[in-house]
Amino acid sequence: MTNLIRKFAMLCFALAVSSSALAAQVWIDVRTPEEFTADHIKGDTNIPLATIKPDELATKYGKDAELMLYCRSGKRAGEAKALLDAAGFTKVSNAGGIVDVRKLRKLAEASTSPAQ
Repeated sequence: MTNLIRKFAMLCFALAVSSSALAAQVWIDVRTPEEFTADHIKGDTNIPLATIKPDELATKYGKDAELMLYCRSGKRAGEAKALLDAAGFTKVSNAGGIVDVRKLRKLAEASTSPAQ
């Protein structure tokens, strides 16, 4: 019985660690507000490329936060990544386009309701 309890405790710990790692990711859609309103992933933050302020992101999330950037095709996300890399952020990824992100995260096709 002790072995079973130990295995259960290890499983619980592993689940807690993996879910906290997922929660640590910050998904940022760098498309325009109009694009975001027309189609977006519920719960993700919209910060258009033209309005990204590295100092504000550093204050809000820290420079070591795992920032996952995406747009329509990945081009603007790449530009945003370069900007944040130059500002000293350490864990920034270009996740590509919104379609890629939906596939990566196994999400439904569209979440078009206004962001919360």
